[in-house]
Amino acid sequence: MQALENNQMFKVGQMAVHPAHGVGEVSDIEERELGGRKSPCYVLKMLGSGLKVMVPTDAATRVGLRPVMEKREAQKILDVLRAPEVAVDLQPWNRRFRAYTEMLKSGLPVEIAKVLRDMYRLKFDKDLSFGERRLLDQARGLLVQELALAKKVDRSNIEGEIQQIFSA
Repeated sequence: MQALENNQMFKVGQMAVHPAHGVGEVSDIEERELGGRKSPCYVLKMLGSGLKVMVPTDAATRVGLRPVMEKREAQKILDVLRAPEVAVDLQPWNRRFRAYTEMLKSGLPVEIAKVLRDMYRLKFDKDLSFGERRLLDQARGLLVQELALAKKVDRSNIEGEIQQIFSA
């Protein structure tokens, strides 16, 4: 990733992925006072929720802010969803839940795809607990929008493709 002027990775109008909030558009770069000094911050308008998230430009990498994946990477993510293996087979359930939560926190599309895949499969075997449903919804929310942007298709196309993968 090439840095722009003033150590900025993103320009206004670009899409960026926040590990906890998903895809957002850089709507502005504002000067904010943080810890007694002025610092430029990305202002992200999150696509799914409309939430406004601010990330100091010098902390963007540490936070995990990254560009939207490329089309070929999106295809690899869909391949991860098709893969037969299970990412976490820890027992008891609370260790497994913790492992999946850490995978989501990583913000890495491959890890998020593994959580989505495993939760979908678990859903067919049993009723998901509240926490497991939350993991499934969070993983789906983080991945679907980014996959749609990467493949330049509608969200509903990606949701349909994911549904097709898990109903096969």
